Amino acid sequence: MSGGGFTRLPGGSVVVALSLPRPAHGPRSGPYECGCRVRVLVHAVNRQRALTRLRNLGLRAVYLRGNTEPPTPDEVTAVLHHPDGLVWRETPDDDTESWHPIRALWRPRPVHPTRAPHTTPDTGPLPTGNEDRPASAA
Repeated sequence: MSGGGFTRLPGGSVVVALSLPRPAHGPRSGPYECGCRVRVLVHAVNRQRALTRLRNLGLRAVYLRGNTEPPTPDEVTAVLHHPDGLVWRETPDDDTESWHPIRALWRPRPVHPTRAPHTTPDTGPLPTGNEDRPASAA
């Protein structure tokens, strides 16, 4: 269940805020594996369009039930000043983390290997391309 809410702005548009499980973020992680949650902010003409924008990005099961966690004034300012009108942050309670564009949500994180990378055995010096020429021609 996602917690969220909305705020109607004086111009008639709305800002919708949702706390969602973080989608898969790496080649080795499954969806919703880490238990991380993200706070997503959407600026749209109405609530239905805001949810449609998220569904079009691949977040299919996104619903706004109630107004339990409306966006704070700082969150409203952040989404209004972003050109896409769609931002997210991984730790909703941490005010020091900056807001990210929605494109960065699906960008894979760097994978930290748990073991040393695979190395190939040393096969000797690399060929220079002069091996098939006679010694007098070189």
